[in-house]
Amino acid sequence: MATISTESVGFLLHDTARAFRYRFDARARDLGVTRQQWRALFHIARDEGLNQAELADRLEVERITLCRMVDRLAEAGLVERRSDPRDRRVWRLHLLPPAHAIVDRLTQIGLDMEQEAMAALGDEERDQLIDSLKRLREALREDGRKQVA
Repeated sequence: MATISTESVGFLLHDTARAFRYRFDARARDLGVTRQQWRALFHIARDEGLNQAELADRLEVERITLCRMVDRLAEAGLVERRSDPRDRRVWRLHLLPPAHAIVDRLTQIGLDMEQEAMAALGDEERDQLIDSLKRLREALREDGRKQVA
């Protein structure tokens, strides 16, 4: 039976991402939103006016789960639903002013963390890492498209 190495690319990527999430969550805790909520806020900020189905797909959650999440964000005064003028069944999501402040703070936390983590690498190593990760991501996307076809 083959053993999984803790030095494999998949393990290292997963472990590094987990460490980032853990530290990010610790720094974002005082903002009063959960990880899923701030992820939703980021997606809405990036694509203001997306609909609930699109956001559910991006967050990889069931639509009913997202609906409850958006309900809580709306109750907190962070998000509002606006009807789609082309389809009365669709709700478009928009950030309210208090959410912009949270997204700005979360963005700064992310930038600070990335800068701290990248300090372990030289400029050339950093550029190589970013380039390598982009190529890996694209290769995995291409492989996924081939399997679906």
